[in-house]
Amino acid sequence: MGSHGETVLSAGGSRSSIASAARIVVKVGSSSLTSVAGGISVPALNSLVEVLAKRRLAGAEVILVSSGAIAAGLRPLGLARRPKDLATQQAAASVGQGLLMAHYNHAFIGHGVVVSQVLLTAEDLTRRHQYVNAHRALERLLHLGVVPIVNENDTVATHEIRFGDNDRLAALVAHLVKADALVLLSDVDALYDGPPSQGAQRIAKVDSPEDLEGIVIGTAGAAGIGTGGMATKVQAALIAAETGIPALVTSTGNAAAALAGEDVGTWFSINGNKRPVRMLWLAHLADIRGRLVLDDGAIRAVSERHKSLLPAGIVAVTGDFEAGDAVEIADSAGHVIARGLVNYPCGDLPQMLGRSTKDLAKELGRQYEREVVHVDDLVLLNN
Repeated sequence: MGSHGETVLSAGGSRSSIASAARIVVKVGSSSLTSVAGGISVPALNSLVEVLAKRRLAGAEVILVSSGAIAAGLRPLGLARRPKDLATQQAAASVGQGLLMAHYNHAFIGHGVVVSQVLLTAEDLTRRHQYVNAHRALERLLHLGVVPIVNENDTVATHEIRFGDNDRLAALVAHLVKADALVLLSDVDALYDGPPSQGAQRIAKVDSPEDLEGIVIGTAGAAGIGTGGMATKVQAALIAAETGIPALVTSTGNAAAALAGEDVGTWFSINGNKRPVRMLWLAHLADIRGRLVLDDGAIRAVSERHKSLLPAGIVAVTGDFEAGDAVEIADSAGHVIARGLVNYPCGDLPQMLGRSTKDLAKELGRQYEREVVHVDDLVLLNN
């Protein structure tokens, strides 16, 4: 327990570093900007903008990832609640995004800060060329002193490839711009070790995913307007921390205290190094087309000795994929330990299972000397 009756799961790392962060990504959820009845809460939005503008004017580079477009579009369309079908969600987003940006622009201009709108889809961050373009645009905006306001482009996103909430998008944007910190704001002040109504304690700090074992994390926000919950925020914070970016989860009401490095919310310490862009993409965004099941020896070679995956260690193949597609790599019990880019189409692999590349090259040709997944195209998962 901490000194104020809170749970401190591990040592290491300091939230005070947020106070000196030169580049920071802040994500705010729909429930913090809107009421249950729908529409944008101008006082809530203005309060957040005041905090962010102050930080920008103090010299920091700030990116705001903001939900709220769909919620803002409900009232003008005469909708009482968030629609469940994608087409109506897209219509509401199309109406609401302009309203949301108008409010942000008016509020930031009042502090002398220029903002821009950046709409992204998951596809923008899964395709290398688009990823690089997004990075270039954001870097230029930050260099010009602008506060980019990022949202998922709900109007064109599809069911098959979309973030669905902005928490994971915020973590990936933080990695994209190599941010010094990520702050995830919602209507919940911190992560707790149980239901707060039953006397649960705030979890002040998390140093690794293992620290959260046995803790039930809720999925629903209080206002019932957004799509994310505490579970998605924890996932996003862990993604950031895993890639070398510390993260803080707290309430929008604590925004000023959070950016000042005060003891609020739940702090996720760095537990990894900043991965190359392609490895982050592979770990969290790649469209998985199949699965390779390995024997115990191959599992050890891949996970412990960091070797390439050879056909001799594969016992089963599922899915429909081509060479270059992303696949899961699992053990015989079904536990996924890694992801990788496969060098062969699914139709070629059954004849290769359990065989050495030397024998395959003799029988089928030298093109079968390649690894099934090269170590440089393989990322281990923190399960």
